[in-house]
Amino acid sequence: MRVMVLVKATDDSEKGMLPTADMLDAMGRFNEELARAGILRQADGLKPSSQGKRVAFDGAGRTVIDGPFAEASTLVAGFWLWEVKDMDEAVAWVRRCPNPMPGPSEIEIRPLYERADLVP
Repeated sequence: MRVMVLVKATDDSEKGMLPTADMLDAMGRFNEELARAGILRQADGLKPSSQGKRVAFDGAGRTVIDGPFAEASTLVAGFWLWEVKDMDEAVAWVRRCPNPMPGPSEIEIRPLYERADLVP
């Protein structure tokens, strides 16, 4: 099962506050564990939404919207793409993860659609 693990943004991440060296080291060790376990497929952090854009679709119309975007807690600051046995395994790994932010934070786990899910 493939899952996308989303690190939710915070006010600090939206201000462009970078992780400390200790936080980066801890996350690097965690990512190495994921890689050794054969789970990690990809991981990266995202710059603040102030540096992003959105494209809104309405029929044939397209509107470009400059960041920053709404409430930080609704945004994503980083992600992993994992291959796990099931959602329980994904939850177990996230519980082991160092806190990705200096203060309170959340990580969301979302399963990806597989081809079999889309074929009747």
